[in-house]
Amino acid sequence: MELKVSTRSQGSRTIMSLGGEIDLYTAPRLHGELVSVLSGDCPVQVVVDMSGVEFCDSTGMNVLLAAHRRAREQGGDLELAAPPPAIRKILHVTGLETVFTVLDDPAKAAGQ
Repeated sequence: MELKVSTRSQGSRTIMSLGGEIDLYTAPRLHGELVSVLSGDCPVQVVVDMSGVEFCDSTGMNVLLAAHRRAREQGGDLELAAPPPAIRKILHVTGLETVFTVLDDPAKAAGQ
């Protein structure tokens, strides 16, 4: 399955909407998109809308974690919005729910 990625600015935040599967084959695309968003030296607030993600393996989680770390190093942040139940379970089991800020509603995260 393919990974769909769309990015838009919403005020001071960048909203990245994902759809499909994040796995060994699609993670490089996600990595490239996140690197592009985080390429400057200025702090960036990124909200990753995961409502359309059907599957995410450890490769995908590592890409998100690395982007989170980079955003924090630059004085910004990366938040996850509306992850489906299966991904919430992964976040819980791995303890990553304490690392990421997890938002229930991507519209609220975007300030809409």
